[in-house]
Amino acid sequence: MSDCLKNSKSAPGEKSLTPQQQRMRECNQQATDQSLKGDDRSKFMSACLKKSA
Repeated sequence: MSDCLKNSKSAPGEKSLTPQQQRMRECNQQATDQSLKGDDRSKFMSACLKKSA
């Protein structure tokens, strides 16, 4: 409990991400790399996330 209150532990790394969270991160990075904004980004993210299902 005291470790939690002191915040002495480092932030969780990538290894603690669920497969769904990892896929979201990858799709988000791809959208950023392509400089997608607005509706284009929404469509890309939707398609990207559906590929993993």
